[in-house]
Amino acid sequence: MTDSPARPAPLADPHLVYDPLAGDGPKDVVILGSTGSIGTQAIDLVLRNPDRFRVTALSANGGRVALLAEQARRLWVRTVAVAREDAVPALREALAAEYGAGEPLPEILAGPDAATQVAASPCHTVLNGITGSIGLAPTLAALEAGRTLALANKESLIVGGPLVKALAKPGQIIPVDSEHAALFQSLAAGTRADVRKLVVTASGGPFRGRTRDELADVTVQDALAHPTWAMGPVITINSATLVNKGLEVIEAHLLYDIPFDRIEVVVHPQSYVHSMVEFTDGSTIAQATPPDMRGPIAIGLGWPERVPDAAPAFDWSKASTWEFFPLDNEAFPSVNLARHVGQLAGTAPAVFNAANEECVEAFLGGALPFNGIMETVTRVVEEHGTPATGTSLTVSDVLEAETWARARARELTATTATAEARA
Repeated sequence: MTDSPARPAPLADPHLVYDPLAGDGPKDVVILGSTGSIGTQAIDLVLRNPDRFRVTALSANGGRVALLAEQARRLWVRTVAVAREDAVPALREALAAEYGAGEPLPEILAGPDAATQVAASPCHTVLNGITGSIGLAPTLAALEAGRTLALANKESLIVGGPLVKALAKPGQIIPVDSEHAALFQSLAAGTRADVRKLVVTASGGPFRGRTRDELADVTVQDALAHPTWAMGPVITINSATLVNKGLEVIEAHLLYDIPFDRIEVVVHPQSYVHSMVEFTDGSTIAQATPPDMRGPIAIGLGWPERVPDAAPAFDWSKASTWEFFPLDNEAFPSVNLARHVGQLAGTAPAVFNAANEECVEAFLGGALPFNGIMETVTRVVEEHGTPATGTSLTVSDVLEAETWARARARELTATTATAEARA
């Protein structure tokens, strides 16, 4: 990271935020999930561009208070939020150690609603980098408050699709996933009526080329060894099962209103092309950069302006090979299952996502084999059946469906573990 910027003067009016058309100074940003992979890379981008961005608030789970306190001081934020109330004493101590004598400490918010509170606080853009469906409430709060939402938390859109879309105004959501940032940029090459299909690329994860039988005995360490991206454990396992790609198919459908039968997944091991749009005249527009999430983050924070040197560019003087392969749906059934729940809509995507989160945790803890993740998720989805859909969906419906799915996934996981122990 670069040196800390000078402490900014307080806003004369806390409700006056950056107007990108007026050019009146740095854009005020709130970062949710600041100590995670997306959050730390976003902060690196902000510290390198203090003339463009000013962070006013941070939120995190509370497991890395020393890092959170360091971030707060380097950015001179007004508010720090943690989900874990028991982390507050350690956070106060860490902040006191970071700030100089006599320096006022930032406000601290704590509890399960803390991120939601800062998501609605005065700012221009909220970057939601939280992992999991717990990001839904902050997503809704940011949209309802009229903030631009830089969305890296795909789960909130997936589990609460109709709720999110009902609140979002045109252009209010800027996707931060590398695939959806690529589609976002590629779609600008034509009108929506010109689009034949969206092509979402997948690295294939650490198990590309293996059959389903060959995946039966893979270990946690094997699954965490992603060949391209450095991510948290849950996202890395989701990339190994390709659940992450299934979620991205649902996300692409919701973001761009393209039918599921016109959203294709192809395997691209180099992860240079982040996704493509095929138009009706036969042209395909691809967005390509070396794998680096700071590029999509810069699109999310800076749009409609681009941030110079946000991420590395290709050296076109060097030879390289770019490969594309069809997806093996037998070895990786997660993408087709995701299409199925996406078409069911209603609470089905929430059930799919919640069951998967429980199964990934069980796999990481040694209680479920790798193939057991999707086997269990599939069974939970089948037992859930066809959900009610349409405008009647509520947050309570989503939470109730998630609670049932988590409980059922845990029951099935326990049954699997017992059967294996007896065998």
